[in-house]
Amino acid sequence: MKVFYRQNLNPVLPIESDLTSFDLKESIEKTRQALEIAYSGFNNAVDADLIDSYIYEINALQKRYAHLTELAGEQTAEEVPLYAHSPVRTLIRHVLRQGVTSVG
Repeated sequence: MKVFYRQNLNPVLPIESDLTSFDLKESIEKTRQALEIAYSGFNNAVDADLIDSYIYEINALQKRYAHLTELAGEQTAEEVPLYAHSPVRTLIRHVLRQGVTSVG
């Protein structure tokens, strides 16, 4: 039986601009979840080498989490008027318009 396969000698690696946009909130949440998983693995590990690997993983994730939260703190929040599209304003406008048309 002959097996044919093709080996890709020049793999095209995606560059950063080709990847999906960087979502800071999503990245922080994924890092937090990975940190919880690493802590859980550390708490259940018995082998010394496995414990060491969890310690390194936890340290790396903590540094990543700190960096991402620092980036989030530096970003300025978009200022959106709190009640720009309030249903109460719409109702008041509607009532006032009805009052103006019925008087006139």
